[in-house]
Amino acid sequence: MNIQDVLTKKVKEAFETLYNATLNTVEFQATRKDFEGDITVVVFPMLRVKKMNPAQLGQELGQYLVENVAAVNRFNVVKGFLNLVIDDSYYLNFFAEANKNDAFGHETSKAGDKAVMVEYSSPNTNKPLHLGHIRNNLLGYSVAEIIKASGKKVYKTQIINDRGIHICKSMLAWQRFGNGETPQSTGLKGDKLVGNYYVAFDKAYKAEIAQLIAEGKTEDDAKKEAPILLEAQEMLRKWEAGDEEIVALWKQMNQWVYDGFAETYTNLGVDFDALYYESDTYLLGKDFVKEGLVSGVFYMKDDGSVWCDLTEEGLDEKIVLRSDGTAVYMTQDIGTAIQRVKDYPDIGGMIYTVGNEQDYHFKVLFLILKKLGFEWSKNLHHLSYGMVDLPSGKMKSREGTVVDADDLMQEMVDTAKQIANEKGKLDGYSEEEKNSIHNKIGLGALKYQMLKVDPKKRILFDPEDSIDFNGDSGPFIQMMYVRTRAILRKANFDYSEVITNIELHEKEKELLKVLENYPTVIQTAASNQSPALIANYAFDLSKEFSSYYQMVSILGETDKAKKVFRVQLSKKIGDTIKLAFGLLGIQVPERM
Repeated sequence: MNIQDVLTKKVKEAFETLYNATLNTVEFQATRKDFEGDITVVVFPMLRVKKMNPAQLGQELGQYLVENVAAVNRFNVVKGFLNLVIDDSYYLNFFAEANKNDAFGHETSKAGDKAVMVEYSSPNTNKPLHLGHIRNNLLGYSVAEIIKASGKKVYKTQIINDRGIHICKSMLAWQRFGNGETPQSTGLKGDKLVGNYYVAFDKAYKAEIAQLIAEGKTEDDAKKEAPILLEAQEMLRKWEAGDEEIVALWKQMNQWVYDGFAETYTNLGVDFDALYYESDTYLLGKDFVKEGLVSGVFYMKDDGSVWCDLTEEGLDEKIVLRSDGTAVYMTQDIGTAIQRVKDYPDIGGMIYTVGNEQDYHFKVLFLILKKLGFEWSKNLHHLSYGMVDLPSGKMKSREGTVVDADDLMQEMVDTAKQIANEKGKLDGYSEEEKNSIHNKIGLGALKYQMLKVDPKKRILFDPEDSIDFNGDSGPFIQMMYVRTRAILRKANFDYSEVITNIELHEKEKELLKVLENYPTVIQTAASNQSPALIANYAFDLSKEFSSYYQMVSILGETDKAKKVFRVQLSKKIGDTIKLAFGLLGIQVPERM
């Protein structure tokens, strides 16, 4: 129970005792710098329950708290604000308890608790991962880690979009132009090789369209009648019919892509517990559509297509089966969700990490699952996020100008290397040590910059600006961690003694206040599915430590008890930065 929880309970008790009234909520804020106090109770909202002069109400509450809460040392009232001074002993006792826990703030799941499945990445197997996938993966992975730290069991998953006309386009282009080349023969990652043929298809397609227009076709007709497109459509029909040659080619090229994706995921530092493939799941929902037809959830039109009428819920009518009986994406998603609960019976909810252009799709999906009678549908969430732009603008994959995920990660590492070389900070380190540090700084900068922004907001990402050792950045926070480790290396004495009886420096008190909030921040971030709250917390903690480091002597302190405490505090701050950054998938170097 932190200080806010203690005070909330006692303020409500005070209302019962003093005024025979029930207060439902207590509002707090940080005490303004120009007033004495550690935490402020906002009195004004309480006037709705007890009508009296706010200053008098604050005075009476303050007196009650001093008399009934050991942690409250004294108070002052400024208009409708009750400023409370918390005794040093409270923070020292809190720290002594927190220091016993290496995973401070992180809870573990309990037997019998429902699990959460988090879906992210979900790429197409016709091209490499790109800039948008980086934000998607970082968000999904981080949300999964945060929910896990909040005390829930988590499964990480993705559905790989490995079928459809876009896959056939790459396959056909490779047949036409590839001359049998492979990732091994070219030295290219498999996903990049296949992506090149997706681009090659588009180039050939446009050339055929231009030719048909020159022969007198309209643009619309030319787009539909281009021979290469008709051939790709025929290839898709053969794949769906199980043509052995086409299926073998499909398996071979998809495996090239899977191998390439695996390398990118490893470099990005994300992982999965379960994989689903669209080629396996696209038919799953058809049986449930049949059941829904019988129960009246769906209806059939004259042409044989099946629909769900959602107009009463403020949406529109949604097709779930085409007139020829083939599945649409909605059918697949219905079946996949149901299959996941079958595969993992302890799932109580699912989170879909997908861009905000799919907001409507997920409203429809969740509503259909509810209509089909699945109780767990109320625990389905769409983690909707904005797109990512670079200063040069949004780019399109079809035209070969995509911001490749591997290239961007390498650029970040190279930038970190360049800055480190210019500053000469890593002189004397081996090449292996340098490369490890460059990697942690570069990718840390990338991940922090992507995750510190609220997921719903669009991001303008500037790779160079993200590697800043002085501002709100990953490298700055990593540098504060490194500073705590340097203190520990220099502390050549036993600092294990528990210290509970010293006078705290005001900067120590401020630092302990921020530290105390960490468990609450984890729970709030999990509830809101927002890694930004963890990122912002890590920055606030690091900024407070930076100020503390500059203003307070740590190893130079002559009082033994204070010196021991300050080393312990430095260690705990570093440990907490590492824990918080771990939730963001960011590693911290021991030196930099």
